[in-house]
Amino acid sequence: MQARCCASAGTRASRVASKVTPVHQQGGCATPVSRCTSMAQRLGWPHSGQRLGSMAVGVDMAASLALERRVGAVPRLDLALLSAPRALPVPAHAYSRLPPLLLVLLLGHALVHFGLGWVLGLSGDEAHYALYAAHPALSYYDHPPLVGWVQWPLVALGAPDGLLRLLPEALWLATALFIFSMARRLQGPLSAGTTAASADAGLWAVLAYSLAPVLHVLGIGLLPDTLLMFFTAAILWQTLRMLDAAEAQRLSAWLLLGGLLGLAGLAKYTAIFAALPVAACLLAAHGLRLLRRPAPWLALALAVVLVLPVFIWNEQNGWISFTYQLHHGAGSHWQWQQLAGFLLAQVLLYPLLLWGVFGLRRAVLDGAGLPRPQAWLLSFFVLPFTVLAYLSGGGSSLPHWTAPAWVALAPFAGVGLAALWAAGRKRLIWVLGGVQAFFTLALYVLMLMAGPTWLQAEAPGSTETETINPFTDFYGWDAAGAKALQLAREQQTTRLVVQNWTLASRLAWYARPLPVHVIAPGFDQFSLWSGELPLGADAVLLDWSQMAYQLPVGEGQFQRCEPLDSFAVARTGRPVARFSFYHCSGWGGRPAPRRLGEP
Repeated sequence: MQARCCASAGTRASRVASKVTPVHQQGGCATPVSRCTSMAQRLGWPHSGQRLGSMAVGVDMAASLALERRVGAVPRLDLALLSAPRALPVPAHAYSRLPPLLLVLLLGHALVHFGLGWVLGLSGDEAHYALYAAHPALSYYDHPPLVGWVQWPLVALGAPDGLLRLLPEALWLATALFIFSMARRLQGPLSAGTTAASADAGLWAVLAYSLAPVLHVLGIGLLPDTLLMFFTAAILWQTLRMLDAAEAQRLSAWLLLGGLLGLAGLAKYTAIFAALPVAACLLAAHGLRLLRRPAPWLALALAVVLVLPVFIWNEQNGWISFTYQLHHGAGSHWQWQQLAGFLLAQVLLYPLLLWGVFGLRRAVLDGAGLPRPQAWLLSFFVLPFTVLAYLSGGGSSLPHWTAPAWVALAPFAGVGLAALWAAGRKRLIWVLGGVQAFFTLALYVLMLMAGPTWLQAEAPGSTETETINPFTDFYGWDAAGAKALQLAREQQTTRLVVQNWTLASRLAWYARPLPVHVIAPGFDQFSLWSGELPLGADAVLLDWSQMAYQLPVGEGQFQRCEPLDSFAVARTGRPVARFSFYHCSGWGGRPAPRRLGEP
C-alpha cells in the first residue's frame, strides 16, 4: 500500500494545480517521508541513497508545468522552487558502481604516472618541496607547510623518488573520483533504461580532466597545486552535499568542511579562492539564518586552528612569507600582451573543459535546470581564474596555477559534454578530444625523450646560450649531486654554491646533507636553511648549461675559480645538458651573478 502511495505521487502531480494535494499531507504516505524513503530504497529508485526532503516542492513544480501546458504557455522550469532552502535534494545517480570504462581510464593513466615517476628525476619545484620535508618547520618562506609535511615520513625513511611520487599519483586519482561523483550529482538520475556511457556526465567529466596535459604534470610531481587541486575538489564535493537541508543540519558535515578548508589553507595561500565560494553557495541555499547556528562558526574555528602554524611561523620570522607573496603577486608592469598569452595558453591546454561550459548552457536551456545555489558553485572556477588571469598581465601567474580552478569546472563540463553529445555535436568533441589526447601523449613522450631531438647541449667551452629545453630538468641531477659530494670531499670543503635558487633546490636534494648557498642578491628559503656564505670561504660551484652563468670571479666575489670536472647528460643518443664543477675560494661577500652572454 505504501509503495502504491509513494509511486503514485508523481502521477497525481501531473494533474491540474487545483486538484493537487502535497504528498506530505496524504495519509499513508504523509508523515512517513522516511517510510517513503525506505520504500524507495527497497525499490531501487534513483534517489534512494538520500532523503526525499520535502516532496511537496516537486509536486508543486510538476503541477505548475502541467498548468502552463494546459493554458498553452511554453513549459519552463521555475528555479525559485529548486532554490528553496527547505528542499534542495542533491540527486544521486542511477548507477551505484564505477563503470568499467572509468576504471580502465584511471588505471591506464595511473600506470603511466607510476612508470614516469620512477624514470624521471625530481624537477626543481619537486626537489624544493621535498627539501621542506628534510627541514620540518611550521611553515616556509614561499609556501605553507603541508606539501612538506605529507612527504616527511617517506623522506625520513630515505624513500626513493619513485615512492615520493606515489603521493601526487594518489591525489590525482582521488581528485578524478571526486569529479566523477560531482558530475553525476549535478546531472541527476539518468532516464530509466539508459545505460550508454555517452549519457554519463561523470565519465565525460573525468575524460576532460584526464586529457588536460598540465594536470598530468601535477599528477606526477607533488606541488602545492597538486594538493590544492585535491582539496578544491573535496571542498566542492562537500559543499554540493551540504546544499541539501538535511545534510546541512549535521555537525559532522560542518566539521568535515572546516577541516578541508583548513588543510587547503596549509597547502597554498590561494586556497582563499575556495573558501569564499563555499560561503556564497551555502548562504544561497539556506539563507542568512545559517549564521545564527553554531555549526558554521565551529567549522570556521576549526579551519583557523589548522592554519595557525602558518601565522605562528610568520610572526616568528617578521611576516616574511606574507610580504613575499604580496610582492610576488603584484608582478611588474601590466601588459595586455601577457594577458592574451596567458588566455591563449589556457584555451590550448584545456579546450575540452572549456567547450563543456557551452554544453552546460545548452543543458540548462533545454530544461535540465541549475538551481541558484548550484549555479554559485561555478564561482569555484570563476573567482580564482579571474584573479590569476588579471595577475598574468603583470607577469606573475603561471599556467598551472589555474589547475584547481579547472578541476572545479570539470563536473559542470561533464554535464555540458554529455548534453552536447546527445545534441549531435559529436564531431567537434572528437576534434577537441583528439587535440588534447595528442598533447597529453606528446607530453609523455617528450618527458621520456628529454625534449625534441633537435634540442641538444652546446659543445664544451661554447659561449652561446642553449635553447631552453624544460624537459632536461628531469635528467642528470642525481649524478650531479653525487659528483658534487665527491669533489667536496676531495677539496676538503663542506660547502656547495650555485648562482640561482632553482639550481640550489635540485643540488641540495641530491647532495644531502651538504649545505648549498645561493650567491645571489635577495632573500630566499636557502637564506634560512644555509645562511650567507662566510667571507673568505671556499666552495664547490656547480654550473648547468641550461641556466649557465659566468664564473663569479672579480671584485667582491671569489678571488679565483678552478675547473674540477664536467660531464654531459645524454638522452636518445644526444647530449641534452652539461654540468660543470669548479673549486672557488676567497669569497668577497658581494654577489653579482651574470648569465652567460651578458656584458
